[in-house]
Amino acid sequence: MKAWAVKDDEEGHLIYRAGDVLQDRYEITQTLGEGTFGKVVECVDHHRGGSRIALKIIKNVEKYKEAARLEINVLEKINQRDPENKNLCVQMLDWFDYHGHMCLSFELLGLSTFDFMKENNYLPYSISQVRHMAYQICLAVKFLHDNKLTHTDLKPENILFVSSDYSVVYNAEKKCDERSVKSTAVRIVDFGSATFDHEHHSSIVSTRHYRAPEVILELGWSQPCDVWSIGCILFEFYCGYTLYQTHDNREHLAMMERIHGPVPSRMIRKTRKQKYFYRGRLDWDESTSAGRYVRENCRPLRRYMLCESEDHHQFFDLLEGLLEYEPEQRLSLSAALRHAFFSLLRDTEHFSGGRDISR
Repeated sequence: MKAWAVKDDEEGHLIYRAGDVLQDRYEITQTLGEGTFGKVVECVDHHRGGSRIALKIIKNVEKYKEAARLEINVLEKINQRDPENKNLCVQMLDWFDYHGHMCLSFELLGLSTFDFMKENNYLPYSISQVRHMAYQICLAVKFLHDNKLTHTDLKPENILFVSSDYSVVYNAEKKCDERSVKSTAVRIVDFGSATFDHEHHSSIVSTRHYRAPEVILELGWSQPCDVWSIGCILFEFYCGYTLYQTHDNREHLAMMERIHGPVPSRMIRKTRKQKYFYRGRLDWDESTSAGRYVRENCRPLRRYMLCESEDHHQFFDLLEGLLEYEPEQRLSLSAALRHAFFSLLRDTEHFSGGRDISR
């Protein structure tokens, strides 16, 4: 792409075609995805023996450029602390400014765990697949937490398969073909909102369905808000749908109460969001249509169990620890990795790369 030909559309996206070459190096082959921040394209990297990479091209808009600079800072720190890429966070290979577009190049990965499920008619993952993905997510996010970072936007869209190749099996019961991913190796992506302990913590973080109670109640947040998000993600992998299907704070809290029991009184006393409470209890009318919706669509957590076998019981025991209201009492990721649900993996060198992963 010659300098004189560089144009943006009205939203600030770079206009490009397949075959365009950036920096005399990156040849665009196809668009992989699009977000508010910009687009992700697949490229042939002619400086890396023609290997294929993913290039994130940020809009030429100042607030997105600034967010990209912050993300680059986080990704460079991750690369410094984990040069061998053992901790399952996506690896940034390079970055540059292309005519006002910040561009970040990454290893090329497969579909997100969300997109795979969507293309598979929202069929859930099997318990053994959930176990391996959960273990990797806990390992990757623990690495961030150990390095004084909180991801703040964990969701199935931000967990990508290394390869989303699949086999097809026919489900006689449902009379349809089902896809089964061949390898459950995953990477955590999108560090655009990741926050170091010493940095400013904005009052609201996380995508709605994965937002922790302390964030909704504006009680301040730190690493445990990621742990709550992981609990919501694992539930979604297991069931095929989101645990909290809502866009409203009061309704969200009502769903939490239906699933986990009452919001602790200490949190109610401390929150500035007293408008959601009356006389120390959630101000919620069960007789309204919203009340009926919550009653009909939410039930106590253990009642979502698909099977009574030991590994399903262990999974729900882990979920209860991850989805503890009080951030101080919520399971830490180092404790989560020692949970009985993962004992099969801890005993298997194959999943650990031969490292002691129980620390």
